[in-house]
Amino acid sequence: MVDIEKVPEFYRGYVKAAGSGELVPLLLKSGDDFITFCRSLTEQQGNYRYAPDKWSIKDIILHLIDAERVFAYRAMRFARNDKTELSGFDQNIYAPEGKADERTIHNLLSEFTNVRAATVDMFSSFSEELRQRSGVASGVEMSVEVLGYIISGHLIHHMNVIQERYTS
Repeated sequence: MVDIEKVPEFYRGYVKAAGSGELVPLLLKSGDDFITFCRSLTEQQGNYRYAPDKWSIKDIILHLIDAERVFAYRAMRFARNDKTELSGFDQNIYAPEGKADERTIHNLLSEFTNVRAATVDMFSSFSEELRQRSGVASGVEMSVEVLGYIISGHLIHHMNVIQERYTS
């Protein structure tokens, strides 16, 4: 587990949601739990929005894919000692452009599975030294290791949102 004081405040909830333990097993478990959960959803549930201005479950799945790619890219850049400050991304612009509701849950989960496998492979390849490297993205400094915990915790956060607001 990372020192929570070294995590940018905006991301602390995600890091806490990831839990304690070694990063790669946490990434594997959160990914497996999410896939298992989403396989139980119907296409009708996947298109459900609990309010007109909210994302569908399919939008959330695609958001998780997009965000994981962005966070993993940041981790790769920082691990490679790239000191270029990286910009943020606007999830509210990405979501409608992804057209997730035109896809099946199965298709989205297939893409998620591939992205998560690549993330796990990348973080598994990082030495402790590389995991401690840091950089600046969205105006805040964070380490490679922190980005891995954010990836895991962000997924858990959204899975909890789906369970609380979409399927209960």
